[in-house]
Amino acid sequence: MMRRVLVGLVLAVATVASTASADTFRLLPSTPASLPSASIPNQPGEITLPATVSAPPAQPQTVSFQQLNALWQQAGAAYGIPWQVLAAINKVESNFGRNMGPSSAGAVGWMQFMPSTWDRWGMDADGDGIADPRNPQDAIYAAARYLAAAGGAQDLSRAVLAYNHAQWYVDEVLQLAQTFGAGGVDTTYQLDRLQVSLDQARRDVAGAGQKLARARRAERVLARAERRALARAESVSLLSRQLELQRAATLVGVRHYAASAEVERLNKALTDAKTSLEQARTHIASVPAASAAAPMFGAPTAQAGYVFPVGGGPSIVSVAHTHHDYPAADIAAPEGAPVYALADAVVLRSWTYPDPRCGIGMTIRTSDGQEWTYCHLSYLEPTVQAGTMLSAGAAVGLVGHTGDASGPHLHLQLDPATSYPQNEAWFQQFAGLAFRWQDAPTPQPTATRSLVFAEVPNSGSSGGDVIRFTR
Repeated sequence: MMRRVLVGLVLAVATVASTASADTFRLLPSTPASLPSASIPNQPGEITLPATVSAPPAQPQTVSFQQLNALWQQAGAAYGIPWQVLAAINKVESNFGRNMGPSSAGAVGWMQFMPSTWDRWGMDADGDGIADPRNPQDAIYAAARYLAAAGGAQDLSRAVLAYNHAQWYVDEVLQLAQTFGAGGVDTTYQLDRLQVSLDQARRDVAGAGQKLARARRAERVLARAERRALARAESVSLLSRQLELQRAATLVGVRHYAASAEVERLNKALTDAKTSLEQARTHIASVPAASAAAPMFGAPTAQAGYVFPVGGGPSIVSVAHTHHDYPAADIAAPEGAPVYALADAVVLRSWTYPDPRCGIGMTIRTSDGQEWTYCHLSYLEPTVQAGTMLSAGAAVGLVGHTGDASGPHLHLQLDPATSYPQNEAWFQQFAGLAFRWQDAPTPQPTATRSLVFAEVPNSGSSGGDVIRFTR
């Protein structure tokens, strides 16, 4: 049956290609004259590597989206791998070449190969004499070769699992491939542009929010210093000493005025950034194809009345089973990742002036009576105030590192912190769906099944049944 799956996907590729613009084909890179086998890995010394595989190039290569699409199409056709699967891996692994690594595991390049894997399956696809994982043509062809070597022509799920040994990764890649394949190349490009715009808008808000928080703290310190200096001047009776202290207070006042002006400037910058973010969200909501690609945009993941509090999915969101000094969960995610209410709740407290330890955050009480504190946000929605009722999945802010935080993450804890959030049944049900474990393998979720293929009747004149992705 899987061979028929491949036939259906190849036909879909041909349909997409027939509707592409002529420019797409004028930009096609040249196909290698001879392709290395997908059944036999490279022998020692068979390929010539860059001087340092892990070091970033002095001048990273850039390609147009049309050229990138041509590489997916040609490499996929060369090794019998659907182009949309290559596109999905390219998106998940390097965000279409924007994140070239090395990753925390040491993977590099357009398709994030480990150096040892590149030694065995890397190739010189563009004919320049160097097999370079940071070269888009080399990397995409090598990925197609590797997937074919893992049996991708017969079983895509198994091949993608060989690429990254995690079921959440297989599910994410195949679901994204389904979205790309259904919409075609133009939709793939449009979704990528929308995600880039949304991510940048979130980062801008996060950055502006954290700068404003620091400026407000500095302003508050100077305001207190000015009040103390003025009180000191008023407390002495000797005129010469009083004048001396008043001059000192004036100097502090000048600094306080400048700090206030900086707060005003940054407050406007945050307002402008928030406006851009709302425009990006509105634009995405108006694009029908975006609803099928909700994970790309960090949409909330919901199950059984709960929502995982950080959006983005297991490729970018991770959690350890324990916390460094007391029961809590540090949910690691990129700066500006969206933060959601984990259940229907009422806000007990919220603060935009950073606490020395917790930073910007809030405390909520869910309908079961449990109280939860969120810390280290870069931005808290203005509507999140004491007494506000929140629905599960309501956007409450963005991930940051305000307060005592070494990097961007959401600190989540029960109040009082008597047990780990990670031990809660609702939290564990999101493993592999909304996050991955940092310190242990992430099991396949039990609440859903992996993407599989289903045979559906074909009423067309060509006869035979059609294989489509399904749940």
